[in-house]
Amino acid sequence: MSTPLNGKRVLIITANTGIERDELLSPLQALREQGASITHGSIKGGTVQTFLHDTDKDRTVESNARLADLNGDDFDALIIPGGTVNADTLRQDADAARLIQAFSLCGKTIAAICHGPWALIDAEVIAGKTLTSYPSVRTDLVNAKAEWVDAEVKECTAKGWRLITSRNPDDLPAFNKAIAQALQAA
Repeated sequence: MSTPLNGKRVLIITANTGIERDELLSPLQALREQGASITHGSIKGGTVQTFLHDTDKDRTVESNARLADLNGDDFDALIIPGGTVNADTLRQDADAARLIQAFSLCGKTIAAICHGPWALIDAEVIAGKTLTSYPSVRTDLVNAKAEWVDAEVKECTAKGWRLITSRNPDDLPAFNKAIAQALQAA
């Protein structure tokens, strides 16, 4: 049976703790249901700890790979979930930055939600882009020469690649839909 995203390969990157559960699992499930092949890469590989509302430990999830072992050429889109600890850890990880830069240089879709855009700052890929995020990330994004808007989902195609961002878990339906549409168009 053919589904809209058959043959599309998506990489979701996280740290090993501090991931906002729904921001990881909702895109993973929504895109997988449409036929996309999903790889969840984490810094150390193996078990990752999710949280609810950034403070309450939730379930653990197994990642498929370590970021160091992944290559951006093998995927069509990159997703960066939020969670303050997750995003703050990713922004300091050289392999996360390498992957983000590879996706932007190849003109591929990058989607980040909530605090996830923090990782884009340190990868030095957002100057001149327009995006949204959790409100507390606004100043950091503006200081990195991005334009910030308050929107459920913001798509920006400046500088040759597509950036999809959303503010928080309430925006997940629009975020997931925008990613699926970008993959179908690619």
